Amino acid sequence: MPSLFRFLVFVGLIGGLGYVTVFALANFVKYHPREIVVTIPSDKFLKNR
Repeated sequence: MPSLFRFLVFVGLIGGLGYVTVFALANFVKYHPREIVVTIPSDKFLKNR
């Protein structure tokens, strides 16, 4: 039983670290939106059968 408890604690710590990492990336990293322009050739609109 002690080995199961240690395993569950270890898995919980790894999961907690993952959660904290995702939370930090979502809240503390600033996103700077940029405008992107993509030119599509007109022949891409034609259906080739």
